[in-house]
Amino acid sequence: MLDSRIDANVFHYSAVINACEKGSQWQQALSILNRMPRLKANANSVCYNAAISACEKGGEWQFSLKLLSSMPACRVTPDEVSYNAAISSCEKGRHVGSAPDLLNDMLGMMAKPEVCEIGDPWQWAIRLLKIMPAMSVIPSSVSYNAAISSCEKGGQWQLSLSCLETMPEVRLKPDAISLSAAISACEKGIQWELALRLLRVSMPEMRLVPNKISFSAAISACEKGGQWRQALSRFSCMLGMRICPDRINYNAAISACQKGGQWQMALGLFVCSYTGNIIPNEITLNAVISACEKGGEWELALVLLSSMPALQLMQDTISYSSAISNCANRGQWHLAFALLREMPEVRLTPNEASFSAAIHSCAANGLWQLAVGLLRNMPKQKVRWLILDTFTVVVEMRGCVNSICAIQL
Repeated sequence: MLDSRIDANVFHYSAVINACEKGSQWQQALSILNRMPRLKANANSVCYNAAISACEKGGEWQFSLKLLSSMPACRVTPDEVSYNAAISSCEKGRHVGSAPDLLNDMLGMMAKPEVCEIGDPWQWAIRLLKIMPAMSVIPSSVSYNAAISSCEKGGQWQLSLSCLETMPEVRLKPDAISLSAAISACEKGIQWELALRLLRVSMPEMRLVPNKISFSAAISACEKGGQWRQALSRFSCMLGMRICPDRINYNAAISACQKGGQWQMALGLFVCSYTGNIIPNEITLNAVISACEKGGEWELALVLLSSMPALQLMQDTISYSSAISNCANRGQWHLAFALLREMPEVRLTPNEASFSAAIHSCAANGLWQLAVGLLRNMPKQKVRWLILDTFTVVVEMRGCVNSICAIQL
């Protein structure tokens, strides 16, 4: 192909390097890989992995490590195949000195969310921890932290806790990173009691001082578990330890109050955050507006909604839906209807919740013509009907059967 001046692409090169690897021709594999830049062909991870495997089969662990270390400079990201081949090469060459760095690098890679496409990172992380002793490699705290974090991102809270509990057994001391990752794993698994226990025992038993991330994860775990009092207790504990809460901490505490129907607490936290030079975001305001909606404070919800542009915050569908629902529940159908009509003016598309709240408000006040009009407008806005909710409410209204039949289903 090259002699006939036929353009060869990366697929041709990777196929030939793979063939050399299978034929144990590591010199040929390296030669072809080295020629690719001169021939304006960019090697990918498949080419590098095949070349590393070829060196591994040839017992050339030095070349395997050299290829692995050169990949980032060539804008090629090593994957689990790259690391496995290099580790295997070190093992066969009885050169275990480089294995700890390789294993830790690979564990660190597995903990990154952007490499999830390679499979299940947490499975690889646990597997790596298990093979390290067999290679006469002592896992470090970095290794365990990466494994705990990987399991946390994979939603494996039991394995995260298991890794954390194993660390003292191998004479490793957990640190703030270990603790935060394990608490975050409990938070994702909605294990708020375990999250609080970890936070509570970390100081006396592990001699650790929890950081903002640890507290944020614990507060979020309480929020997901519907434990607003526990969330506020942990928030107060932060202040008592002179740990300045950040916006993430405030948002978690406000969301816990919102889910617990404690609008006064949510509003109080919002005021404290604002006076404490913590810049709120859309999540903050939406949680407070939703809390006011649950508490029946429709006027306050409207004030907060209208204040968002002044705070340089984008009003979104969640904000409007909460405010519409608030007005609807308080019998303020005209305000709910006005907010719904206002949404396209601020470049927002009403969703099912927005229409449903407005239609329910009209239904409660006997305004069946207006409710039918909103129902007819939903397909025009590309919003599907909530058949068992919105449509049923309109049908049950007296005197609207003929209008309902006129709507094309």
